Amino acid sequence: MSATNRQIRLAARPTGDVKAEDWEHRSAPVEEPGPGRFAGRTRFISLDPAMRGWLDDRPSYLPPVGIGEVMRAGSVIEVTASNHPDFQPGDHVVGTFGVQEYVVSDGKGAMRIDTSLAPPSTYLGALGMSGMTAYFGLLDVGELKEGETVVVSGAAGAVGTMAGQIAKAKGCRVVGIAGGPEKCALLVDELGFDAAIDYRAEDVRKALKQHAPDGIDVYFDNVGGDILDAALTRLAMHGRVVICGAISQYNNTAPVKGPSNYLSLLVRRARMEGFVVFDYAKRFPQAAQDIAAWIGTGRVKVKEHVVGGTVDDFPEVLQMLFRGENVGKLVLELA
Repeated sequence: MSATNRQIRLAARPTGDVKAEDWEHRSAPVEEPGPGRFAGRTRFISLDPAMRGWLDDRPSYLPPVGIGEVMRAGSVIEVTASNHPDFQPGDHVVGTFGVQEYVVSDGKGAMRIDTSLAPPSTYLGALGMSGMTAYFGLLDVGELKEGETVVVSGAAGAVGTMAGQIAKAKGCRVVGIAGGPEKCALLVDELGFDAAIDYRAEDVRKALKQHAPDGIDVYFDNVGGDILDAALTRLAMHGRVVICGAISQYNNTAPVKGPSNYLSLLVRRARMEGFVVFDYAKRFPQAAQDIAAWIGTGRVKVKEHVVGGTVDDFPEVLQMLFRGENVGKLVLELA
């Protein structure tokens, strides 16, 4: 085992875009596992838009990452030594282990994964939090019904690709909103969306009228801002707006822009509801089983954007999310 553990720690709270000086690159001693603990080496690190919110010191569904703390992140590790009865050397384990090369854990919140069934990175995406978020957001919060029209923003991202495909698997018409012709072509030609809207080149409101002429039954929102406003004007009667995220607002230095067309909720007798996927943790196994079955039959295709590198590359790879450079789940694979 290496003599040092490379880590990324939070050095300062960002204002607006996250900058290089907001991070500390540190070498720490590698720990040995004590009684009831196991040690492992990080193989894959998940990168998620929610990370930006974890850096701000304000009330949220999780405490903020503290100044000087290892950056919070989901990851897959390979166990190298163990004094824990449930984990053995060679096991691959998924958990919230942080942005660091080596890990010691008591096993709380950790789960062994079967890499013969799916690649390790898939347990961070389609079979991990991205898939769970899409599944429960659509089926529980959105109360999706066969034959409905579903619109997904951020449709080429980790959650968006899954949300659209799950809606198709449930027999819905699906329209994705994404940035650029390549992403839009992928949504339709590879992932089976019925239509795609390029928000960079099209008038989103007019395009929604064209592709959802009878209105939107479920709007799965990952971006907020102007696109949320446009979708609110096209809601069907008793439509449901699922608030999953608002990546367009995360780096704002001004106050977050709220929806200006919210009275559409009144007129259309609609509702808008946010959710946190961790609230459904007890039902993750059933969701994973359903998603795995869809993957097995080809109804859901796994889209991953895996970047090879080291722990020190994490800050730059994270920026890919906010520049819209990833397609599907963004993962850092450690060399």
